[in-house]
Amino acid sequence: MGDRGALAVTEAVKAMRSTIEGFPARNVVVVGDLILDEYLFGKPARISREAPVLILRFAERQVFLGGAANAAHNAHALGARVIPIGAIGPDDAGEELVALFGSAGISTDGIVTERGRTTPVKTRIMAGGYQATRQQVVRLDREPAGEPQPTTEDALLERLTALGPRAAAIVISDYGYGTVTPRIFEHVKTIARRVNAVVSVDSRYQMPRFTGVTAATPNEAELEQLAGVPADDERAVEKAGRQVLERLDARLLLVTRGSRGMALLERDGATTFIPIHGTDEIADVTGAGDTVISTFTLALASGATPLQAATLANVAGGIVVMKRGTATVAPSELRQAISLHDS
Repeated sequence: MGDRGALAVTEAVKAMRSTIEGFPARNVVVVGDLILDEYLFGKPARISREAPVLILRFAERQVFLGGAANAAHNAHALGARVIPIGAIGPDDAGEELVALFGSAGISTDGIVTERGRTTPVKTRIMAGGYQATRQQVVRLDREPAGEPQPTTEDALLERLTALGPRAAAIVISDYGYGTVTPRIFEHVKTIARRVNAVVSVDSRYQMPRFTGVTAATPNEAELEQLAGVPADDERAVEKAGRQVLERLDARLLLVTRGSRGMALLERDGATTFIPIHGTDEIADVTGAGDTVISTFTLALASGATPLQAATLANVAGGIVVMKRGTATVAPSELRQAISLHDS
């Protein structure tokens, strides 16, 4: 690399470090489906006589913030002041979510408890000995019956009205459990316009209805579904991405591509393909999308350029997939990782 190239890299790294330093000054509101991630660990014992299945001897149980709760946890871990807004049920899982938020130091002022609602739980059964890698055997999901009740929706709108204007950024984390109703989404956009906040969306099944946002973060499979065409190489990703940008009326599209890194498409600019950070020997992808959208959104709200924000999100995603279970990234990890760009 020539002197000019090295200087450009150095300046970019300095800018990203400055962005990270600004994270604690930002308020982030995360609106979406609050999920409890549950892990049940067992040691293989024998084959059952009842059916050709493995019997696991129970070892331990762990619970983590999942879904929109994980997106909030990631933004908090990076230093931002975070307010999650969502609904839970009056059940053990809801109580555990509130307790996990409390132990992490995250406000629960935006959480509404709905009578009769089931708090979403994703239970992963993990098998493995103490000296062996634990593998996921099966996942059991407990889900609410549908969208929040009208009274719950009204309560969520009240929380959004009270807490939203503080935000430099609003993250919509939609896992298909109905929290982000059309009324709530329109209110998010109204508040964001009023306070000039960044709005980003990650929606598993309903991305087309989230139009007029700052950024969307689909994965490659979701991009293909949205565009209705394959996206199996860079040219196809750009073509599909441009269609989706137009359809969503979004300013930015950050496509996560697994071992092939990411693609950043700017509505009024270029398409940039970003190589994977670190190794492609991935330990666990659980919650990686939450890490990506939180980092990308927080960086944009902190004044980073779209490419700088995408680079930080790519690095954060590369770090978190090397961790087991639902995980977060610390600012120190992010600073250390981007310093490699300066070497």
